[in-house]
Amino acid sequence: TTSNLTANQLNHISHLQNHGPEASESSTMTSSPSFSTHSDPIDPQPSPSRSPSYLDPFLSEADESCYTEVYPSIHSYVERLHTHQQSISVDSLTTNVCLSPLVQTVSAFKPTTYHSALMPWENKPLEISILQRVKDLLDEVDPRTAAKHITKADCKVARILEVSPEEQSMMGVSSGMELLTLPHGHQLRQNLLERFETMSILLAVHLLGSTGSHEERASVLHKIIQIAAELKSNMGNMFGFAAVMRALDLPQVSRLKQTWMTLRQRHTEGAVLYETTLRPYMKSMSIGKESSSLSNTTVPHVVPLLTLLETSSAVGEETEMDVEMDVEMDVEMDVEMDVVMFHLGAGRTIAQLGCIFQSNAENKLQGFQEDPEVLELFLTDFQMRLLWGYKGAEKNQAQRYAKYNQVLNALSNKLEPATGSH
Repeated sequence: TTSNLTANQLNHISHLQNHGPEASESSTMTSSPSFSTHSDPIDPQPSPSRSPSYLDPFLSEADESCYTEVYPSIHSYVERLHTHQQSISVDSLTTNVCLSPLVQTVSAFKPTTYHSALMPWENKPLEISILQRVKDLLDEVDPRTAAKHITKADCKVARILEVSPEEQSMMGVSSGMELLTLPHGHQLRQNLLERFETMSILLAVHLLGSTGSHEERASVLHKIIQIAAELKSNMGNMFGFAAVMRALDLPQVSRLKQTWMTLRQRHTEGAVLYETTLRPYMKSMSIGKESSSLSNTTVPHVVPLLTLLETSSAVGEETEMDVEMDVEMDVEMDVEMDVVMFHLGAGRTIAQLGCIFQSNAENKLQGFQEDPEVLELFLTDFQMRLLWGYKGAEKNQAQRYAKYNQVLNALSNKLEPATGSH
């Protein structure tokens, strides 16, 4: 009977009659979680500074801006997708919302259909006239401007900038930095590795193709070192920085003793910068002893992570990248487990920081007016057409890289024959 009900029970019955069960259920619903570098005051998880994390053991504990720190989060991609699906109402007749990501199996690069103002339609590999135009443009552009063009192109390929809502819907995430850590991010990982390798080969060809004096080659070498420094320090583009350093560290380039000696004599500051700062920093990043500041990073150093993920996807098979990435990784297959864990831990954190990389890139490139011809030099489609020609640009990747290893060997030996031939 009503007389036997308590006041609280009557109030609860009245609330249900007025608002229905939906109100009670809605009070328990939460919005789709998003990553933040600040702790949620109602989150029972400990703050990042007090929780166990994969941190570079060689960095001070006071440096909490390092992007390799793993901020603890209980929300996986699947959990967030499930929460997002529950929190929205989809009317299939009036809205077009795709919650299931699409698995891309085709490369983002289409060199055979690429139209360029700098080369004819059906060009041959390494056409002299095109190489000369590339040389002229690289000689004219200053290192900072070149670094900005490289960063702009890198951010687009990595899907950090200019990602439309439709692309985000197809990806299932908002940033390529998260996509590259997911199973359906295989093609993006392949795109980034292709770009990394192609950029390195192009810069090596640019240097080794300078058939003039040692002074001329040393000047080109100094320019490339300056571009690497700009990518690292001013643009915070660790991906582009690694690609340029890869070119300088190729055996066909590093063996040019006369060229490097001339660099030390004519461009001492560049030689000192490379040998005492850039090269040690690159090696430390690759083995997990160094990391860039989160507040300055536009594109993180993801090459070791990409290589680990792509190698693990083909266990028992030797891929083309297993051979080509030895210098960049600076480790063998029996690498210590803490190095592997460092890069995997960094990958987990990078996946959560896509919005920060996007914000950094937008700030770095604010007001930047790109030069169409200079930008084209750093587009992967253009580089593939220049290096392999119209017919060979889309052939088997392993064959393409093996061929250019021979080409670089021939160019290097022509410039400075092996010891004993002088």
